[in-house]
Amino acid sequence: MFFNKKKKSETIYTPIDGTLKGLEAVSDPVFSEKMMGDGFAITPSDGTLYAPINGTVSSVFPTKHAIGLTSKNGVDVLIHIGIDTVELDGAPFEIFVKEGDNVTPTTKIATIDLPFLAAKEKENDVMVVFTNMDAIKSIDLKITGSLQHGADLGAVVTN
Repeated sequence: MFFNKKKKSETIYTPIDGTLKGLEAVSDPVFSEKMMGDGFAITPSDGTLYAPINGTVSSVFPTKHAIGLTSKNGVDVLIHIGIDTVELDGAPFEIFVKEGDNVTPTTKIATIDLPFLAAKEKENDVMVVFTNMDAIKSIDLKITGSLQHGADLGAVVTN
């Protein structure tokens, strides 16, 4: 008799319309050098942001530039909007969720005023980072070109 330990897999979805790229392509070294964890980035073509996973909102930063989510299998996801946008004190962002809310890939979590970011000369890349890498066995994402929100990007497998 043997035991087959089933892997826990989380499907990851595109949270915003735009062009996908590897995290290493982001201009901020905190993200490109994966200091906070691994993941991906999207250069948005639209300003409506959805949840990339099924889970719960774990945090909404007071400056509205970042939102934390936790998946049903315990994957911690940080969604960071733009580069150096914390100094804008939330001006270009409207948040539609609060801590404790359940979210799905159809849940609109925020809107981003892309023209405002451009006027302030801020990069608008949206980073999706898996911050608890010690709990993650593998990340299998199909990062390619332009996608619409809600597209299946692949999966994160937890230990």
